[in-house]
Amino acid sequence: MNITQRPRRLRRDGIRSLVSEVDLSASDLIAPVFVDATTDDRQPIPSMPGHERVPVDEAVARVEEVRETGVDAVMVFGIPESKDPRGTRAWAEDGVVQRAVRRITDETDAYVVTDVCMCEYTDHGHCGVVEERAAEDPTLTVKNDETLDLLTETAVSHAEAGADMVAPSSMTDGMVGAIREGLDGAGYSDVPIMSYAAKYESAFYGPFRDAADGAPAFGDRRHYQMDPANAREAMREVRLDVEQGADVLMVKPALPYLDVVSAVRREFDYPVAAYNVSGEYAMLHAAAEKGWLDLEAVAYESLLSIKRAGADLILTYFAEDVAAQL
Repeated sequence: MNITQRPRRLRRDGIRSLVSEVDLSASDLIAPVFVDATTDDRQPIPSMPGHERVPVDEAVARVEEVRETGVDAVMVFGIPESKDPRGTRAWAEDGVVQRAVRRITDETDAYVVTDVCMCEYTDHGHCGVVEERAAEDPTLTVKNDETLDLLTETAVSHAEAGADMVAPSSMTDGMVGAIREGLDGAGYSDVPIMSYAAKYESAFYGPFRDAADGAPAFGDRRHYQMDPANAREAMREVRLDVEQGADVLMVKPALPYLDVVSAVRREFDYPVAAYNVSGEYAMLHAAAEKGWLDLEAVAYESLLSIKRAGADLILTYFAEDVAAQL
């Protein structure tokens, strides 16, 4: 046989790494950190092996653990000491995220991103102020425009506490524009916005809702999070966020939506982020515990595939474990 094209020539040791198209590094990763105002001790998260809720007093130590692996960026999520229908603890000066961020930014050099949403703070678990009788009527949902004011207050309070970046995740129409206006008006024009621009109503969020105590008390989020069937709609959502001033564009979840990550990368000349969500993390752990998969190998391959699809930044619960391998 006269085979002139032999791709295997470039798969041998030595040359293989030189022609690798995508590299994964610790600087690509953001590690989630859960800070819990209701506890004085670290609390393991059963559905997310290796992760814990930490009290405010442990927030700095937890971030330093992340940084020891080479990951310098964290996303802070808060579990407040109390909840109410409007989620008022989300923007309180002495709120759990605000207190934790002050300590982290004062005592570490970590790059601190904060999640801006209401679901952890409302007693009904929805991402904003709900319409009257929403608990009884599944056709009702979150009040969009009234929620924008609360998201803005929350984002500004995070910036005041020292957050380097804010990340609105509620899929509220107009959230990026409202937050940008609020930040600029408060003197925080240098604080970027990483928008969850295409966030789907996904079954892969289950473990996170346990971790952050943010599951809806009634109904679901189909009226404000995206339909998993829609890809073209994602382009419209992302374009709107770009027009409103988003600096980084997030797709969530990551692995089931790599086509969307890739499409956003091709269409928009902005940094693209992808959220390797809790369900993606938990299912690999479960399979590894059964002996069906090599956890270290599939975790690395998963993140590499997200990077290959076009993500510049990956928010992942595997951040520390994978960074330690690199």
